[in-house]
Amino acid sequence: MPAKEATQAKHTAARVIEGVWRIESARIIGALARMLRNVGLAEELAQDALVSALERWPEAGIPDNPAAWLMTVAKNRALDHLRHATLQRNKESELTYEIETLLQDAAPDLDATLEDDIGDDLLRLMFVACHPVLSTEARVALTLRLLGGLTTDEIAHAFLVSEATVAQRIVRAKRTLAEAKVPFEVPRTDQLVARLASVLQVIYLIYNEGYSASAGGDWMRPKLCDEALRLGRILAGLLPHESEVHGLVALMEIQSSRARARLGPQGEPVLLLDQDRSRWDQLLIRRGLAALEKAGQLGESYGPYALQAAIAACHARALTPEQTDWQRIAALYDALAQLMPSPVVELNRAVVLGMAYGPAAGLELVDALIASDTLRNYHLLPSVRGDLLARLGRTDEACAEFKQAAELTNNLRERALLLARAQGCAGDGG
Repeated sequence: MPAKEATQAKHTAARVIEGVWRIESARIIGALARMLRNVGLAEELAQDALVSALERWPEAGIPDNPAAWLMTVAKNRALDHLRHATLQRNKESELTYEIETLLQDAAPDLDATLEDDIGDDLLRLMFVACHPVLSTEARVALTLRLLGGLTTDEIAHAFLVSEATVAQRIVRAKRTLAEAKVPFEVPRTDQLVARLASVLQVIYLIYNEGYSASAGGDWMRPKLCDEALRLGRILAGLLPHESEVHGLVALMEIQSSRARARLGPQGEPVLLLDQDRSRWDQLLIRRGLAALEKAGQLGESYGPYALQAAIAACHARALTPEQTDWQRIAALYDALAQLMPSPVVELNRAVVLGMAYGPAAGLELVDALIASDTLRNYHLLPSVRGDLLARLGRTDEACAEFKQAAELTNNLRERALLLARAQGCAGDGG
């Protein structure tokens, strides 16, 4: 093959492999983890199959079913590992039994390999990657690696940490899972609710970091939002009778509908009440409202995610900011505060009270939060207070609050917005 054609074939194969790997890696790792009962080893052998594809496809050509090719090669790697491990234990009878049993999983029908327990494998993998034995940071990194197919470098870039830090988190997470002998299974009914809460928390943490980046020069990181939404939709398909799963999906769908309107021409933040609502994605809103309705049908009452989705739905239904039903949102926040009490929920409730019943009502709650000292270094506390003070005409005080908020945030876009608001208040005061 001429050098030019060989180079082109290599680039074409690499693009196909990258696309297939993003879509299928979680299924392949899940299938191997079921066979090996070891998530770390499963990922290593899946990566071996990926390397084989990178080596063979440019010369041999892309298979008719690339996903099935990767699955079959990966399963063969797993079988080889089991054969070797069993031989080392000198248990010939077990070797024969294990191989005969596992060969049924690695059937020659390539299409069938993708149909074998795919849903269960993905669900098991989600529960393992989000196991409470791991730290929150480890759960997020491992989920993006195993279920999102993201590279260590991509995860590091998304969270503005070093590649070495992410690599350490992933290695330690795999070691912790192995040492704790975490079973590769869906939790029993009596444990499902608590374990599911951890899965939902991880997905929502990924989404939130994408929706409002905690640091760096970008207001949003859409790739993280898309990944979290994809995982949420998969989970809803695997656990269709869990109300809160649909509640989380509804929340992410509706929030994502605003993505285009949240950024100005230069990537600057555009706040909710200033957004061009004609740019909101109506398809995502309809999908979100449908998921919220499903959550309501499945549960006797809304859980925390469904309540937040119901709040987002109030904004989505309002064609203009003036049509927003702030009293309804205030009532929903009251319910959320009772169900999931936290200082951050109280701060959000203060914003809503300020819109529903006047800025003085919101300021009273914010000042109580300041007195409690629970959000000392949280930049949105002075930001909210500044907004309420500005609406009360106390512009000098508002200016000082916005400047304090700007000092506390690590996001450059948000800092510029807060400093602009401070300057605006100073101008009003002058």
